[in-house]
Amino acid sequence: MKTVSQDIELWGSIQGCDILKYSLVNRNNIRVMISNFGASVTNLFTPDRDGALADIVLGYDNPYNYLSDRHYIGGVVGRFANRIAGGRVELDGNVYQLSVTGGGYHHHGGKTGFNKRIWTSEYIDCGDCPTVKMTYFSPDGEEGFPGNLTTTITYTLNDHNQLKVAYEAWCDKTTLLNLTQHSYFNLGGHESGSITGHKLFMPMRSYLPVNRMQVPAGEVAGVKNTPFDFTEAKELGERIMESNEQLLLSGGYDHSWVIKTSNSPELNFAAEVTEPFSGRRLRVYTTEPAIHLYTGNFLDGVPGKDSTIYQSRNGFCLETQQYPDAPNHSHFPTAVLEKDAIFKSETIFEFGLAI
Repeated sequence: MKTVSQDIELWGSIQGCDILKYSLVNRNNIRVMISNFGASVTNLFTPDRDGALADIVLGYDNPYNYLSDRHYIGGVVGRFANRIAGGRVELDGNVYQLSVTGGGYHHHGGKTGFNKRIWTSEYIDCGDCPTVKMTYFSPDGEEGFPGNLTTTITYTLNDHNQLKVAYEAWCDKTTLLNLTQHSYFNLGGHESGSITGHKLFMPMRSYLPVNRMQVPAGEVAGVKNTPFDFTEAKELGERIMESNEQLLLSGGYDHSWVIKTSNSPELNFAAEVTEPFSGRRLRVYTTEPAIHLYTGNFLDGVPGKDSTIYQSRNGFCLETQQYPDAPNHSHFPTAVLEKDAIFKSETIFEFGLAI
């Protein structure tokens, strides 16, 4: 019987620290590679309908390109994924100014978010499932956030071809927290070009329209009779070029769909994507209240792995997370992590073949 395996590669050195790449391989020959730089998924090999393996995530050949990356490719985003308009928040009666972009909003954790940090890493014993644990300590005041925050990400690959991403965090002050895994997928293979022919099914019937700052305006809108309706599977490119105000604001899909209206621990099915030529299928399950679809609209000639140049819509992200701009909308599920409380969340990426 083929056994699971795990190995470690010394990938380089940044800021005097070893950059490592961990490999997780299951009995079905699926291989996931994860770096301690940004807790990033760098490679993910899955078979097509003929059994041929392909790497289905965008990425770079060396860690130094992750250091200069502008697109959050493969990394864990935090402390707060997505956007907060103005970046000014009040917690426990204290006002904090988070780092903001030139556009006046906090974005994906700030100038140096979790995806640009070196994480402490180790293999851990989880029986037959290869597992790696990443830990990052974010000090009080980093990017303007209050509290000393310790975050752990545990990646586990099982024989059901599921990559489980378990998040846990604790802080000594009340703070904000919104974590996500920011891999760009292309089920035809990372080098295969446009993802507009991929078919997406999402059962959610509402989404969050954005304003010109591309943060939610506060409305929870129905998807019926809009390009945001994926309650029946359709190609990502079927309506992406329509003259729809929301699509024009973002240059395509860059929006969050509502999975549930409050935080709760149950795991929900959120999305299924299939690629017709390879037959590959990706399903996403999560405990998070929202899922954000981004169709790689701003990829702009990015030099990637294997001499591949990534262009607009060469990859898609399915970012499970809190509602963007939650601190500015009291009717959104809270993204506040109370002092000494333990945050837990799980997302599962399940790989298979379309029936």
